[in-house]
Amino acid sequence: MAGPFEAATGDGPVPSPDAGRDAAVRAAFEGLLHIRRVTNASGPAQWERLQPVRAVALALEAAGIEPSAVDEDGRRYATGYRVGATEGATVRVEWLGPPGSGAEYAAKESLRRCAAALRPLGWLALEYRGPRRHHYLEVEPAG
Repeated sequence: MAGPFEAATGDGPVPSPDAGRDAAVRAAFEGLLHIRRVTNASGPAQWERLQPVRAVALALEAAGIEPSAVDEDGRRYATGYRVGATEGATVRVEWLGPPGSGAEYAAKESLRRCAAALRPLGWLALEYRGPRRHHYLEVEPAG
């Protein structure tokens, strides 16, 4: 693995599905849980609150949910979650794919899977429907 570990946000290339990547995701997620234990945090720790896009992306990737991906020209070529910043400690999770992939039809159920992975970790995940019936989650630390 070249360079430092970065959780897949859905805005880069698809991470290579190998044992090294799986081990790095597990180690990063265990590290996050260890920070919570050491700081006695019952929900997202201070690091997660300061880096919510990274923290949510890590939780989703650790749960085995597939990220979306874009090529070097910015064209989306894989269907999955995309985690992006909004305001403060709130992030937006969308289910995106390339044109014609049918991602919009799978979005509601797929986002519910994302919310189900995040809620036990102390994240509040609320589902919204925007323009053209586009479903997305707004995610923030609970409490």
